[in-house]
Amino acid sequence: MAEDNIFREVDEELRSDRMRALWRRIAPFVIGAAVAIVAIVAVNEGWAWYSNSKSAQSSQELYAALDSANKDDLPAAQAELDTLAANGSGGYPVLAEFAKASLLAKSGDSAGAVAAYDTLANDQSNVRLRELALLQAASILVDTGTLADVETRVGSIATDDNPMRRVARELIGLAQFKAGDNEAAKASFEAVLNDPLAQDGIRNRVAYYLAAMTSNGAIAPEAPADASTAADAVDSIIQGDEVAAPASDAAPAEATTPAETTTPDAPATTTTPAAETPAAEPAAPAAGTTTPPATQ
Repeated sequence: MAEDNIFREVDEELRSDRMRALWRRIAPFVIGAAVAIVAIVAVNEGWAWYSNSKSAQSSQELYAALDSANKDDLPAAQAELDTLAANGSGGYPVLAEFAKASLLAKSGDSAGAVAAYDTLANDQSNVRLRELALLQAASILVDTGTLADVETRVGSIATDDNPMRRVARELIGLAQFKAGDNEAAKASFEAVLNDPLAQDGIRNRVAYYLAAMTSNGAIAPEAPADASTAADAVDSIIQGDEVAAPASDAAPAEATTPAETTTPDAPATTTTPAAETPAAEPAAPAAGTTTPPATQ
């Protein structure tokens, strides 16, 4: 037993020595990894705080510039937007560029605004922002440009698979109407109305355009449905009904014919051919005779 205890103690000492040697080898790596994890978390949190603070500051600068624009202080607004575009954080520089182009249009510089929007469209990697810039440029060119100018910018947007197709078709329709191509404008507006995803706002605008064009005589009003076509449609519905109408429903209509053609106050001097006199006399009611039930 004593020998077993000695061997067990020696074995434990050897294992302890091996563990201490292993720890001495890997301790620097374990401690370094722990320090690195703590440092990464700290840097990440610090960067998030810095980004949020910069975004908050950029947001305040944008609102300040828009407030100056609303007060018609366009030079101050332009200067604030220039600063934001140069030093802003996140997506605020792009918003500042859009606002600058809008200010140019508001100040009457339509050509400068269109050029600014075109530059934005060419510089954007985001497809939706690029299309938004093109739509803004086209909305200005509806009044100041030609149909070709509008179609060049939004023609590729007015496709069935583009989510901004309705606005693009509206702008193209307005440009076509301005160019005098009323039928093409009507087709563009109707394409918006027939779009099941069109919202109420754009539907109302397009319906107003069509109503105005119709009232001005620019386009012909919709022709009413032909009577024979409507009758055929009704007949097709009736033929699909298995329950036939009762024959007695037609009887009163037939019975009213003689009464409607007979006038109780007809003058007595009316001449009647001899061959027809016996048939005509029963139809003339005597004075004071009550109206038959069929005519009521």
